[in-house]
Amino acid sequence: ELTTNETNKETKLSYQNTILLEREEKLMPSAIFDLGMGIMSNKQKEEEEEEEEIEVEEEMELLQVDVGDIIQVKHILDETVALTMMSEDLSAHGEAVQIQEEHTHDNVKLFLMALACGLAAVAQFALASDFPKNRLWNGVCCASYFCISGIIQLIMTFIDKDCIMMTKPLTDTEAIKLVKKGGNKEMNKYGIRVRSLFPRFSEFYTVILEFHGKSPPSEFVTETWSVGQFFDVDGLFDEEGMMIEVEKLYQRFEAGKYDKPNGKGGSQGKKSAKKNN
Repeated sequence: ELTTNETNKETKLSYQNTILLEREEKLMPSAIFDLGMGIMSNKQKEEEEEEEEIEVEEEMELLQVDVGDIIQVKHILDETVALTMMSEDLSAHGEAVQIQEEHTHDNVKLFLMALACGLAAVAQFALASDFPKNRLWNGVCCASYFCISGIIQLIMTFIDKDCIMMTKPLTDTEAIKLVKKGGNKEMNKYGIRVRSLFPRFSEFYTVILEFHGKSPPSEFVTETWSVGQFFDVDGLFDEEGMMIEVEKLYQRFEAGKYDKPNGKGGSQGKKSAKKNN
């Protein structure tokens, strides 16, 4: 009897072991499959992260210029300043405060240019064929062309001067409240006039923000940087660094922390340039 019981126990154990082995054999392929899928998903994530890093590196490719070409350097700096002023995250209050560019002044100049070109085209192609008969009208068109061109030149010399761009006053109620709480009480009345100075044979670039349309003297903020702060010896331009500095300057203007008049530029900008050196 004991032998029979022991045999039955052994049979039950072997049967249970057989069932467990069969279950393990059934579960093994699915476990291996799940493990393989996990490894593949990890590889896919790593590949996606690498692709994103490559895309970021491509986007962060620095612009290279000839630092000896002062006109090109100033053009790039001016374009960066204008681009920063139109960015959505310019304000310290985030996207709630958006600055809009004023195009009226530029549209007037474009209209005058188009009118001058139109008069020149009429004189050249429509009236030149019968020149002796139409010489009076031809002369009127030519004289008008030179007069309008002179007016445009006077506007650029005495009105535009060193202006990069102009903005509109704030119109959004929420934005006006935020800016007034921040310290600037007049951005809903006047726009911003953005000026830049880059003297010949100088390494210092200055940006000035002041009220547009306000009778002088207008409150302003200014900052001066060395060109070497944004360009290396190979002419690679640190656009992001420049944009950060312009954002700081605008946020100072937005907070009403104006500079005191001290010659052409503010005193704070000169000190900043000396510190950078």
